[in-house]
Amino acid sequence: MKTLKNKITTLVAGTLVLIGASVATVSCNKYLDIVPDDGIATVDMSFNMRSTAIKWLYSCYSFMPADGNFDADPAMLGGDELWSSMWETTIWHPEMQRIAFGQQSANAPISYIWGSMYQAFRYCNTLIERIDEVPDIPRWEKEQWVAEAKVLKAYYTFQLIRRFGPVVLIHESLPVSADVDEVKVYRDPIDECFDFCLDLIDEALPGLPAKEQSREEWGRITKPIAATIKAKIAVYAASPLFNGNKDMQTLVDNRGVRLFPDKTEQQIAERWTYAVQACKEAIDLCHEASKELYYYRGSLRANPIIIKELDLRELLTDDWNDEDIWMNTQSGSYGYWSSRQDRTTIKLNPEQFPDIVIRGDYVYVPMKIADQFYTKHGLPVENDRERSGVDPTAIRRVSGDEVWKMKEDYQTAEFNFDREPRFYADLGFDGSLWFGPNRNNPAPEEIPYVSRGRNLAALSGYHCKKYSSWEMRIVSQNSWSSPAYQWPILRLADLYLLYAEAINEAEGPNGPNSAEMFKYINLVRERAGIPSVQESWDEYSNAPGFYKSQLGMREIIQRERLNELAFEGQRFWDLRRWKTAPAEYAKGIYGWNSAKISNRALYYKKVEIYDVPPFRVRDYFWPIATSDIDVNPNLVQNLGW
Repeated sequence: MKTLKNKITTLVAGTLVLIGASVATVSCNKYLDIVPDDGIATVDMSFNMRSTAIKWLYSCYSFMPADGNFDADPAMLGGDELWSSMWETTIWHPEMQRIAFGQQSANAPISYIWGSMYQAFRYCNTLIERIDEVPDIPRWEKEQWVAEAKVLKAYYTFQLIRRFGPVVLIHESLPVSADVDEVKVYRDPIDECFDFCLDLIDEALPGLPAKEQSREEWGRITKPIAATIKAKIAVYAASPLFNGNKDMQTLVDNRGVRLFPDKTEQQIAERWTYAVQACKEAIDLCHEASKELYYYRGSLRANPIIIKELDLRELLTDDWNDEDIWMNTQSGSYGYWSSRQDRTTIKLNPEQFPDIVIRGDYVYVPMKIADQFYTKHGLPVENDRERSGVDPTAIRRVSGDEVWKMKEDYQTAEFNFDREPRFYADLGFDGSLWFGPNRNNPAPEEIPYVSRGRNLAALSGYHCKKYSSWEMRIVSQNSWSSPAYQWPILRLADLYLLYAEAINEAEGPNGPNSAEMFKYINLVRERAGIPSVQESWDEYSNAPGFYKSQLGMREIIQRERLNELAFEGQRFWDLRRWKTAPAEYAKGIYGWNSAKISNRALYYKKVEIYDVPPFRVRDYFWPIATSDIDVNPNLVQNLGW
């Protein structure tokens, strides 16, 4: 069926092409069909009555990027947090992994959203401009729809900024009659791009509801959602990649305008001060809407170690829980990524399926990501006094309280012992328990476990368990069922850590807001089952007081984000905005020696799995497609492409 979107594309194609925007196919999953019953779709008819106008509003939402989708989201397989061995097979060919392999190209950019976002701007602008024509919508609702469209414009602009840096700002859509010179537009300087987003959200906030009024409105923008988007944009605007980035000094357009202008230290600091206030306002609105950190409150009665695991696993898979601020209904449900990930868990019941051995995983976790998780004392391994001198490859037998994390008497690597609860909640590895499949009131010996040689075939030796709900049930030897869930774009722990980061960057750990900084990072750590920052470093570390300097606290906050938000698509962007990507990517893709899986002594040797190219300055930003620059030479290309 030809949708209204297709018809509108025909009307404005000339303008879109001239500004470098190619038409993209947009998923209409979860959204109403926007073609009137008689099949004749025009812009005018869409604003004749509420029943057709609301379809236009839903169409504005349909451009949401597919966060969490391994085939479409570059943050899932385009970086170094998750890896796939399927690249060399015909079973599945993960396109996004080409970015990690250094195969991005200006001739055919991967995950190129330039065109679809500019198409989205036209949809949002059309609603803003024409909503007053609809006769049967009350004024308050018109204002709410306009506010939603403005926030979407800001969010879509932010999506472009994360990829491309400075972009072309669309304040109002150009008329179809615009001549060639009018549409040969320039990219705007980076600060103007961020201010455009922030100002739009400020304009929109008064018109938005405090929370969703019904289940049917889940996913639509509210005050807490808009404020949290603003907070995140403000933190990005203050981050080193965008705020006074000297590496981009030579990015100058055809007018001689520098797209990354020089900044004084005071100007750089002002961005962080603004981010502090934006984060605080967002937290207050979220709290007013009853948002809180997730804790498992189900009916299962089990050992506290298992309940803590559920606190950490179910925060992702317990759909629309109180920590979720904004969920992306365009990402698909759990069924999508489970097909890429949960092939491991179906092999965990040897009594029921004794002859099945998993042959390979679609996705696995590089060893450096497993190693970034803290010890049980909430410290990096290298800073925990109790782990000093411990050989991570030595073999140790599971005993004591560890039997609620790993199989009793199993022999596995020291690397896997004495870790924080997030390590065991997020990862499956040789000897680890995988609580959930067909278990309700478990004893340790009844919980399925991962075994080297039977169901462990991830090349690194580490599976991602975070995506798997404990309520998954094995149906047969080739299938399983699991609760569906939408992908979280924003959740409260993310916002808390952004706030802590902004405070530290604005004033250090000893400024007027230091109590707030420690409060919110420690709330996240408390839920994770580890001590406060102060207790961890003063009581258990080889560097007491490390948190008392801005540099030390920066490392702590960044590590906390990497651990808390692991496998949620945040690391890819955080490493870029912090400008730490070159150092992190240089650590390579390593794992245990899977070629020797039948020999324990030989298996526990760290080996390189893939030799990936170094991360270069040009890799911070996507190239603009050569074809778009050919049409509009004023779209100066990003450096290095």
